[in-house]
Amino acid sequence: MIAIRDLMLMRGGTILLQNTNATIFPGHRVGVVGRNGTGKSSLFALLRGELQVEQGDCQVPKQWRIASVKQETPGLDQPALEYVLDGDTELRQLQQQLRHAEAADDGHAMGQLHDQLATIGAYDAQARAAALLAGLGFRAEQFQQPVKAFSGGWRMRLNLAQALIARADLLLLDEPTNHLDVDAIFWLEDWLQQFPGTLLLISHDRDFLDAVCQHIIHIEHQTATSYSGNYSSFERQYAEQLAQQQAQFEKEQAQRKHLQSYIDRFRYKASKARQAQSRIKALERLSSSAPLVAQSQFQFSFREPEQLPTPLLTLEDVQAGYGDTVILRSIKFNLVPGSRIGLLGRNGAGKSTLVKLLAGELQAQHGVVALNPGVKLGYFAQHQLETLDSDATALQHIQRLDPNASEQQLRDFLGGFGFSGDQATRLVAPMSGGEKARLVLAMIVYQKPNLLLLDEPTNHLDSVMREALVFALQDFAGAMVIVSHDRHLLRTTVDEFLLVADGQVATFDGDLERYHQWLQEQQSQPSTTQSSGKVDRKAEKRQAAERRKRLKPFKDAVTRYENEVHQHEATLAQLNSQLADNALYEAAAKDTLADLLRQQATTQQALQQAEEQWMAAEEALQEMELED
Repeated sequence: MIAIRDLMLMRGGTILLQNTNATIFPGHRVGVVGRNGTGKSSLFALLRGELQVEQGDCQVPKQWRIASVKQETPGLDQPALEYVLDGDTELRQLQQQLRHAEAADDGHAMGQLHDQLATIGAYDAQARAAALLAGLGFRAEQFQQPVKAFSGGWRMRLNLAQALIARADLLLLDEPTNHLDVDAIFWLEDWLQQFPGTLLLISHDRDFLDAVCQHIIHIEHQTATSYSGNYSSFERQYAEQLAQQQAQFEKEQAQRKHLQSYIDRFRYKASKARQAQSRIKALERLSSSAPLVAQSQFQFSFREPEQLPTPLLTLEDVQAGYGDTVILRSIKFNLVPGSRIGLLGRNGAGKSTLVKLLAGELQAQHGVVALNPGVKLGYFAQHQLETLDSDATALQHIQRLDPNASEQQLRDFLGGFGFSGDQATRLVAPMSGGEKARLVLAMIVYQKPNLLLLDEPTNHLDSVMREALVFALQDFAGAMVIVSHDRHLLRTTVDEFLLVADGQVATFDGDLERYHQWLQEQQSQPSTTQSSGKVDRKAEKRQAAERRKRLKPFKDAVTRYENEVHQHEATLAQLNSQLADNALYEAAAKDTLADLLRQQATTQQALQQAEEQWMAAEEALQEMELED
């Protein structure tokens, strides 16, 4: 078991935990919860042996194998399947020893190593890795693609698969659902429920915690408190404790008031001096409980839209995609004030494509997208965090939206999003992902939208901010379309679901539980690439060829612009070399110097344009790979 006794843990001069005690038994699945910055990830680092305690003790059985998810993934040429298998370090060590034994022609060692490999299930390791990849949303033809071919979110899935295959005694998962869609989260829940080892899980996804965890450790005020039961059980117990704390605080305040009143009346009367001194000592001895303060520093609501035209948005026989590739076809629906729609569908089915179409970031290939002139759009997407001005403050971002508002009004508004006091004047550059997400939400709310398009709005938000967002969305008067893996958010804010599947967008008749059943039914149906349990290689090769054909123009564009960049860089380097010649700066070479400077300026401009086109082509390719 893991035993934590009288622990003090510091990081960067800040005390994260002190006087902390906890016991985690083998086989327990424990959720670690608390606000961002309270020390959850540092606790994981301590368990991995990356941090040392200031005082106290943290004992983890020495023989335990510990697995966790890497935060970085190098751009490797190694196939995805082999990269995942690297997570099973015992397998890789035995395989290497076997290669050495074979090279030495040591038959005895070879026999022993084959026995050990059989014992740990080495001969079905590839099948286990493939099952993990499939569960996390990878297609069969992607298993042999190099790691470097995947975008950041998909590389994090590879890291997760690598941790899951490790056959660990202790599995540490820090926000594993952040880069997953609902489909993959359902699968991961089922997998973790069968995990035989000890699991510690950091998550702000309450539904995920409820499904997986049997115990909760809550970190708050530099201490960790253990609770039995899942997250919902913890919330009930915690609420009861807060109520008791408030009652105790109010009782103590009444006692204080009574004692202080006696002291004030009789402190200077000789006949009552002794009693007054006794009351003063009693007041000093009286325990001091903290009052029950509002648990959320985030309190905001969507401002009343200036108008609510009907319909806000109409789609008639719309087709959407990228280049010549069609992702969605025959889309037809209206958005009116009060529409509260959640988008469901497998990863890559086209949910984000649909949101981009509604936001105007993607033009329809066919059909009519009619946006009412009175629409005021509030669009949240992950890439918008990168559009913030790194050299500006939160206050300056809001001031740019409303230059006539007083600074105090804007500060009061930002306070509801956690930017109070000096936090409102901190630069964006060093902000965490959660802080940037809160600022983007604040900017959206301030502009009084009547149509909200939210694509994974909770990815960087902790549970407290997520709950504040839920309350705000519940009172929103306009229309909204949401893509989210946070089922609690969907369940509590959405009235109807649209299913994006097989190139179509249709009403889904059911809730999230019915959607889970639908996914299982889809998985149980025989695949078109299988026959009698055998993979149809011809069909698989045909699908891979079709996919390569769809991606080819995007890959060609990336290569073309990359080559242009290299050509311009070579030309610029040559020009700079010529301009370094001191003879050019003599009067006789005036015309030559001017010509070279013109060429330099033109080349720099061409280089900048080629770099922008290269980046845009890379982004389009990644989008296609995601949606394909």
